[in-house]
Amino acid sequence: MIKYQHILVVIDPVAEAQPALHRAVSVAALQENAAITLFLPIYDFSYEMTSMLSSEERDEMREGVVQGKEEWLRTLLEPYADSKISFHVRVVWHSRPFEAIIQQVQEQGHDLVVKSTHKHAMIQSFIFTPTDWHLLRKCPCPVLLVKERDWPMGGTVLAAVNCCSDDKAQEALNEKIIGESAEVARLLSATLHLVNAYPITPVNMALELPDFDPHAYNAAVKKHHERALYEYAVRFNLESDSLHLHEGLAEEVIPNCADAIDASLVILGSVGRTGMAAALLGNTAEHVIDKLSCDVLVLRPDTD
Repeated sequence: MIKYQHILVVIDPVAEAQPALHRAVSVAALQENAAITLFLPIYDFSYEMTSMLSSEERDEMREGVVQGKEEWLRTLLEPYADSKISFHVRVVWHSRPFEAIIQQVQEQGHDLVVKSTHKHAMIQSFIFTPTDWHLLRKCPCPVLLVKERDWPMGGTVLAAVNCCSDDKAQEALNEKIIGESAEVARLLSATLHLVNAYPITPVNMALELPDFDPHAYNAAVKKHHERALYEYAVRFNLESDSLHLHEGLAEEVIPNCADAIDASLVILGSVGRTGMAAALLGNTAEHVIDKLSCDVLVLRPDTD
């Protein structure tokens, strides 16, 4: 968290409250020399269809809309007038918000994107936009999705790791997640917990292999995960009661654990699948985030 010096806040153009801005200010306040850019991509197709105007006149109209939105963004900063944080505003005319956000990150070197999510009043669950999913899959820097809860000092931070893989990239991502989580927990005087889900014994194996012992298999898998999780705990000086190992799918285990320990922040990784792989397999991070009621910080592999 200490490395997040250039934060990009994606502003909600239709909301009165801006929880993403509030959270970004909280993050920036934990460090020195932090800068926050309020970013708003806008687009109105009707301006492109105004055939009675010349291209120069259309450009002037768009520029007027952009300037008006920039003035609105500055009004959002009025409550932080006495802050030592450096603030900037940026409004761009772009028909694909996620592309505008990623382009801004790449061009300006932002190291964290903060964006709010919304809770649907009727179904009491959070609704994620296509922009959210595109950012999780393609944004080159970490993405913090903000929900409704604050980060209390002395709270709980939950790091979700995947101990079942021998892949070096996954191990590196696990260490990145735990290291980041430990730093956040330190800054918030919070308690760090680790959670890992291990797979349920495949039913087809018991049916196809007459001598297959599902209980022995399950015990062996659990032992393997326990050992791996314990090694991470030793490496990062974590107590045994802060380790959570449960059988089941990650998208069920992680939200249940977060609720059980009342986590204010969950930090996890995303492999960022795109294309056909995303359509067929999806991303574990996306399935998990959809069921969490607290903020989520999503990290990408360094080699991704």
